[in-house]
Amino acid sequence: MGSPKQAVADKKSAVTSFAGDAESIKSFMGFVQNAESDGALDVKTKELLSLSIGVALRCEDCILWHLDAALEAGASEDEIVETLAVAVVMGGGPALMYATEAHEALRAFADE
Repeated sequence: MGSPKQAVADKKSAVTSFAGDAESIKSFMGFVQNAESDGALDVKTKELLSLSIGVALRCEDCILWHLDAALEAGASEDEIVETLAVAVVMGGGPALMYATEAHEALRAFADE
């Protein structure tokens, strides 16, 4: 695996570029930022939820994006591993494969 930080940075740059060319995407990104900000649930909890959904839906880019954001929001390795386990409960065997990839990415983030 290459650098997960670089993969997230590249994806964020691509999304920002796309949003600049498509007003509807720019509006959607505003909704995302609002939904993921502190409210009844804190940002860390929301990012852990998004990570688990990314695993269950098998979205590799979502996994890296929300893993990075969860770490930035202060999630511990134990919290992330537990989140991945819940994702596997909801997503079964296919989610286990993606949770394993997310766990490998977690280790790679730690190594950077």
